[in-house]
Amino acid sequence: MGSQISEMYEKKKRVADDIVRLIKPGSRIFIGSGAAEPQELIQVLIEKGKYIHDHETINLIELGTTPYAESVLNRPFHQNAFFIGQNVRDAVNEGRAEYTPIFLSELPALIRSGRMKIDVALIQVAPPDNYGFCSLGVSVDVVMAGADSARLVIAEVNRRMPRTLGDCFVHLKDIDYIVESDRPLLKWSPPEPDEVSMRIGQNVARLIGDGATIQVGIGMIPNAILRHLEDKNELGIHTEMFSDGLIDLVESGVVTNRQKTIHNGKIIATFCMGTDRLYDFVDDNPLIDFHPCDYTNDPFIIARNERMISVNAAIQVDLTGQVCADSIGEYFYSGIGGQVDFVRGAARSKGGKPIIVLPSTAKDGTVSRIVPFLDRGAGVVTSRGDVHYIVTEYGIANLHGRNLRERALSLISVAHPDFRDELLGYAKERNLVHVDQMPMTVAGRFYPEKYEHAVTFGDIEVFFRPVKPTDEPMAREFFYSLSDETVYYRFFNFLKTLPHEKIQPLVNIDYREEMAIVGLIGEPGDEVIVAIGQFRNDPADNKAEAAFVIRDDFQDRGIGTHLMMKLVDIAREMGIGRFKAEVLAENRKMMHVFHKFGYTVHSRLEEDVYILRIDFSKRRDE
Repeated sequence: MGSQISEMYEKKKRVADDIVRLIKPGSRIFIGSGAAEPQELIQVLIEKGKYIHDHETINLIELGTTPYAESVLNRPFHQNAFFIGQNVRDAVNEGRAEYTPIFLSELPALIRSGRMKIDVALIQVAPPDNYGFCSLGVSVDVVMAGADSARLVIAEVNRRMPRTLGDCFVHLKDIDYIVESDRPLLKWSPPEPDEVSMRIGQNVARLIGDGATIQVGIGMIPNAILRHLEDKNELGIHTEMFSDGLIDLVESGVVTNRQKTIHNGKIIATFCMGTDRLYDFVDDNPLIDFHPCDYTNDPFIIARNERMISVNAAIQVDLTGQVCADSIGEYFYSGIGGQVDFVRGAARSKGGKPIIVLPSTAKDGTVSRIVPFLDRGAGVVTSRGDVHYIVTEYGIANLHGRNLRERALSLISVAHPDFRDELLGYAKERNLVHVDQMPMTVAGRFYPEKYEHAVTFGDIEVFFRPVKPTDEPMAREFFYSLSDETVYYRFFNFLKTLPHEKIQPLVNIDYREEMAIVGLIGEPGDEVIVAIGQFRNDPADNKAEAAFVIRDDFQDRGIGTHLMMKLVDIAREMGIGRFKAEVLAENRKMMHVFHKFGYTVHSRLEEDVYILRIDFSKRRDE
């Protein structure tokens, strides 16, 4: 430090015990957030707080041992939280502490406006540089607003605090008093993802393309998502928070930030929490810019990132798409935080996707998180008008722009199979779905995910998977996209309509007795069917009747041959010995496919229809 800065620094130094005498009774005390909690100052507050009468403490999120975690919640402290962490959860619900719901993007403005007046700010900073600037380190969020607005700013200067970069500096002249500290930063160890989280992460990764900019929080599911991004390229980061899991993606070259449309080349965040590895990573790292949360969480700023992907968690989702994320019924659990900020920002981003994730069940599988209606007292954080993608371990439901029937069926399809019939029954009672809608439990319980795969034909990638009950709207569109000739070849007549009662059995199947594979193009949740192949087993003669149809503009690409070969592989795995099929004599393309894929074909002509038998016991080239 320069001599003037050193002199200023020394004049402001105090011992911790002196701090209490500086705080007047009746003060509202702002306390720094997360891993940047000023532990030395908090300890003084715990020990000597009884001398400060009738004061209120406010903070965003606490991580360590805080005065509001223990008996001090009763007296003399009065705590007001903007986000409910474990330390204050019971106190809020028992009326011993307060909770102020607010979008994180709007919280700094509330403080700066004076409506949330701050008398004292207790913050933690890194040591000043030669010019007198102290970095706020690992938590900028609302700390900048708290420090700017407080009548009295007391900083715990900790040499272990990383010097982070960006819009995150407070000058010594704006700090009234200093208490030195050498305490290790509070740590948070990322939980190891379980099987459910890994499946959710795999599904979310399908929605993230190369070059996307992502927001993902911290926790078991976010950690699982990051692990499934290892095969992506040129990702960028614009997020509220992050933890250790991001480091591996940076070091492996997956996260480069080179394709970001704003802050090119930079990771943008407002706070982080994790292990010493993370704190070493962010220290003086020009790759990372920390900003206050009214910038990082501003939906208009977020939306300037093209292909912005936001990922946020939910506690419950009802069948119309309402998302509860801050309470378990009447029990306040967390807070609004930045979910809506990023949902709306990603929704307005060019090519953006807002994603809500949740396990399908709670309480060891005894309770469904997809529910007929939210629990009594549950808060709606993301409205049914804002919601886009809902992801569980059972798949992806895209609700945006979908009607109530489509929403209900999509959400039931990603619910746990044990609860699908119950949910469907409620949906029928409420007239959300057709009263003749077939049960979805069998499809959910026996859906063979192992048959999902993607194949590139020329310049087009087609994703193949078993048909699902929710494919009915796509299957309907597929049928009406076919030419009259293709319809005639498939159904042996000029079928003009395929109403609900006829198409529903085609997409609601028992995968143990029959199979239908669809070929899809487009983004997950917004796909279009371009091919359907199916067979139904006849146990009497161990022979299955097979058929397939390809959309006209996707014919002659090899899709039909691939689809038929896949159906044969599945049939053989199911113990089926042969296919049978009927093909109009004039349908030369179909005959070519049947003769092309390698098995002996026996045929006979009856009234302009070839009756085919394909034996799987031996290939022609064997």
